[in-house]
Amino acid sequence: MAYKAEDPLKCRIFFIQVLERIKMTLVIAFIGKNGAVMTGDLREITFEGEKQNREKLEKDLYNGTIVTDDELAKKAREFGVGITVTDCKSKISERDGILIGEVSSIEGGVTKKRRLYASAGNHAIAEIRDSEITLTSHTKGSNLIVLGNDFTKQVANKCFKDNWTKKSTFQDAIKILILCMETAARKTASVSKQFFLIQTTSNVDVLKIVEKDRNN
Repeated sequence: MAYKAEDPLKCRIFFIQVLERIKMTLVIAFIGKNGAVMTGDLREITFEGEKQNREKLEKDLYNGTIVTDDELAKKAREFGVGITVTDCKSKISERDGILIGEVSSIEGGVTKKRRLYASAGNHAIAEIRDSEITLTSHTKGSNLIVLGNDFTKQVANKCFKDNWTKKSTFQDAIKILILCMETAARKTASVSKQFFLIQTTSNVDVLKIVEKDRNN
């Protein structure tokens, strides 16, 4: 099943400048015994300008200081940084019953990615630099995994913790993940209001897909 908030196919571009550094933001997954669910926003942000000014803007953006798109545009002008913000970059997909989520950054022509693989009862995380895939963890059992900046991870983890109980079901987890995405979007301009949600009941070992990706 796929869920979408608003209409993510309507790609919105707020500010246009030359590409220099790209940041992609938030992916959340709940791995349960009988299924896994994953959600990801659609925001992609490109920064262009002096390194020290970009870093100042990014610091304010990724620590939760900048909440709205208007505030982001204002801060970018203050720091003399050109930015492009688009809401049409899907970060999650499903392949052979396994959910895959990815966040990435491009700096100085070097691409760095963190990729999450999830199915019922197990998940793995890999780091990708250019085309080289390195497995960093493989865990079995139930878990909540959040890929994003420190602020969005804090928001998502708190939201899930505040709403999850011992009696909560897998269907409750789906509703809570939707709430987590909506909450993050209200609290920071680094996350789009649009997002996708996918789920699976397959319990296939995620390492099978990891190995396929490493060998391709």
